[in-house]
Amino acid sequence: MTQPITHRLGRTERRVTTLGLGGQASLQWTAKQINPVAIIEKAWRHGINYMDTSNIYGPSQKNYGLAFDRLGLSPSAGNYDPLDREKLYLASKTHIRTARCPEGKSFPTDFSEGMVDGFGVSTCADDVRRSLSLMFGDGRGGYPEGAYLDCIQLHNINTMDEVDMLFEGLADPAPDRQWLGAIPALLDLREGTDRTGCNPEHEKLVKHIGISGHWNTAALMYAIQLDDRRLIDTLLVTVNPSDCLYMPHRYNAIAAAAAADMGVIGMKVFADAAYYHKSPHLSNNPDDVYHGIGSAELPGADLIGYALSVEGVSNVITGIGRIDDDPEKCQLEQNLMAAQIKSPLDESTMKQIEGKIVSAEKQKANSYFQRKATGLTPPRNVGAEADSSMPQIGRVAVRISWDTAYAGHVPIERYDVYRGGEVIGSVTHVPQYTAGRFHYTDSFKGEPESGAYSYSVMAVDTEGSTAQSVAVPADPNTVA
Repeated sequence: MTQPITHRLGRTERRVTTLGLGGQASLQWTAKQINPVAIIEKAWRHGINYMDTSNIYGPSQKNYGLAFDRLGLSPSAGNYDPLDREKLYLASKTHIRTARCPEGKSFPTDFSEGMVDGFGVSTCADDVRRSLSLMFGDGRGGYPEGAYLDCIQLHNINTMDEVDMLFEGLADPAPDRQWLGAIPALLDLREGTDRTGCNPEHEKLVKHIGISGHWNTAALMYAIQLDDRRLIDTLLVTVNPSDCLYMPHRYNAIAAAAAADMGVIGMKVFADAAYYHKSPHLSNNPDDVYHGIGSAELPGADLIGYALSVEGVSNVITGIGRIDDDPEKCQLEQNLMAAQIKSPLDESTMKQIEGKIVSAEKQKANSYFQRKATGLTPPRNVGAEADSSMPQIGRVAVRISWDTAYAGHVPIERYDVYRGGEVIGSVTHVPQYTAGRFHYTDSFKGEPESGAYSYSVMAVDTEGSTAQSVAVPADPNTVA
C-alpha cells in the first residue's frame, strides 16, 4: 500500500497525512449498521496518522479507546508498540476555559457535570485526564503511565472575552490564585511542571496546545496576537469554498496562523454535510451523517483539493459516515485518495469550485457556524501622537499606529495614511500575528503650522475596495 502524502504541521515539526480522521460523523452519531471502531482501524491501516476527537463528542473517545487497544497504540494494551504510537498525532479538545475559578462560578459555560461519559470534570486539566482515561485507560478516570495527547485544543473559541480568560494568570500562575485560565495549566501538563497547582504529580500529558473555531475569525486572530510566548502551536478552523461568502478565515485567522508558523488543520470541508443531504444546522443524530461520496454537482475531491490548496493549511479532517470493502464505494478511501495532491490548485481552479457552490445553491451552507460577511473593515484602534524622539535630532514628527483591518472576500494589499485629505504614505499589509502594531511616521521637514492635524488610515484590498478609519487629531508641536 502506498504511503499517503504528509505535510509539516507548522512549528510542531510533525509530519501529518494530508487527510486526518475527524472525530464526529459515525464516531459520534453511530447508526446501528455502522461499526465505528472499524473506521478507526481502517484509517490507521491506510496510513492516516492524524486523528481528531473531543470531550464533547459523545462516545467518540471511547471508540478510539477500543480501536487503540486492538491496534497496539495504547500503553495499557498487551501488544503496545511505542514507536507506532509516536507516529500517531492524536488531538482532543476541551471546551472548559479555566483551570480554576471561584466556587460557584464558571466561564463561560459550566461543563462540570460530565456531559457524555459518566464522570464529571470541572477544569481543563482534568478534561485532559478524562481524554486519556477514555482512550487509553479504564474510562472512569484512570489511565496508564505513558499515556499522552499530541495536542489538546481549546475548543470553539468565539469571543475576545474567552481568549482573555484562557490566558488569565499566565504571568503569575500562583496555586492560590482564584481565577486561572486554561493555558497556564495546560502549559504545566506540557512541561511537567506544577506552577499552577494543577499538576501535583508533575506529569507530561500533552505535547502541544492548539485552538479551534469556526464562527469568529477575529477572536482566533486575537488569541494568536496575544500569544507572545508562542504556546499555541495549531489552529483548527473552517476551510471550504463558502468561506469568502462569510467573514473569511482564509485571509484573516489562517493568514495570521501561517505567519506565526502554526500548523493549520482545515475542518468543515463539506460544511458539516450541508453541501449534500441536510439543511445548514448542527448535526446531532445518525440521520445527519452523510454516507455518500460527494455528489455530481459538488464532487468530494474538489472540496478536499480546495481546502488543501488554501495557503497555510497543513491538512484537513473529514468525518466518515461509512466504509466499504469496495474502494470505489468506501468514503474513507475516496477521501484519502482525493487528499493526495502533490501541488495546490491554482487560483482559477479554486474560483471555479467556489462557483459550483453558487450553481448548486449552497451559499448558505456555512450559515449556522460562521460569522456573517462584514466586507473589508477599516483599520482598528488608530492612534496618532507627536514623536518625542524627533526634536532631539531637529525634526518634528507624528507617529501614526493602528491594528489590522479584517479582510473581506479578497486579501488586504496595503494601508494608505492620510493627513487631512492628503495621502502622505503607504504601508504594505502583512498578517498581524503579534501585538505589534502597524505604524507610519509623518516627519515634517520644517516647522509645521501650529495646531492639530487629523490623521486616518485606509485599508485597500487587492480588488481596490477601501475602508477608512475615523480621523484622529495630533499636534506635532506638542510632545508629551
